[in-house]
Amino acid sequence: MLVTEPKGSGGETRTDLAEDRTVMALERTFAGWMRTAFAAIGIGLAFRALFGALEPPWLAKAIATIFILAGAWLAVNAQHRACQSLDRLDAHSFEPISRPNFRLLAWSVAAGAFLLVAGLWVMNDGSLKQG
Repeated sequence: MLVTEPKGSGGETRTDLAEDRTVMALERTFAGWMRTAFAAIGIGLAFRALFGALEPPWLAKAIATIFILAGAWLAVNAQHRACQSLDRLDAHSFEPISRPNFRLLAWSVAAGAFLLVAGLWVMNDGSLKQG
C-alpha cells in the first residue's frame, strides 16, 4: 500500500507507520518469548517423564525444576521488557495489546510453573502407600 504524504508534512506519516510496525513487532517478539517459556516448561516436564528413574531420585526433579522455573522467569522477563518498550512507543493507526493483558498472561504462566514445580516435588510414585 502506497502512502502519500501532503507537502510539508516532514515525513510524519511514514514515521507514524514505522512506529506502528515497531509496536506490532514488539507484540510478535513477546509471543516468541512466551513460546520459548512454554518450551522450557515442556522440556522440564519431558525430562522428568523420561528420566524419572534417575539415581539419586531427586536429580530428575531438580533438573526439571530448573527448566520449569526458567520458563517462568522468561515469561515474566518478556512481559517486563514488552511493557517498558510500549511505554516508549505510541500506536497511531491501530490499537496495541494493552499492558495488563501482557502482565496477566505472563504472570499466569509463571504461577502455573510454580504450581507445577510444587506438584512435581510432592507427587509420589503413584502407589497408595507413603514412604
